[in-house]
Amino acid sequence: MNRKYELVYVVSPDATDDQVTDLHTQVEAIVQRLGGQIEKTENWGRRRLAYEIGRHKEGTYVLELINGSGELMKEIDRRLKVSDLVIRQLVVRIDEVQEVIERTRSKRSEGSRRRRIARGLPPDRQPGEGQRGDSDDDRDDRFDMSEDMR
Repeated sequence: MNRKYELVYVVSPDATDDQVTDLHTQVEAIVQRLGGQIEKTENWGRRRLAYEIGRHKEGTYVLELINGSGELMKEIDRRLKVSDLVIRQLVVRIDEVQEVIERTRSKRSEGSRRRRIARGLPPDRQPGEGQRGDSDDDRDDRFDMSEDMR
């Protein structure tokens, strides 16, 4: 059964761009061999780590969205664990999260439509119809000190 996964791995700062690309190519080969598909790859670049891992204070972050089976992700996880270049990796299944978000969003919009109909309004918001206080009140000058208060 194909599911959607998010794979994030942090590569050692000592690694060159060619080594990071080579690591991605290895992941891509595993995905294709086991019948998966890479939906998106983002190289976030070199960033400071939240905490020191070993002797590393920064690393190159790479995000990959993968459609595939659990066996595929186990194999990728196993391969990344034995790689010397990878400091940390994390695999998260995101298809369930997206279903929950969609379900919650549809419940909220249905409830909103029912309330609007009960008030005698059209079920969907009309262009130009906004929340209360949506005027040009984007400035918050409550904390500005005027001349007379100083």
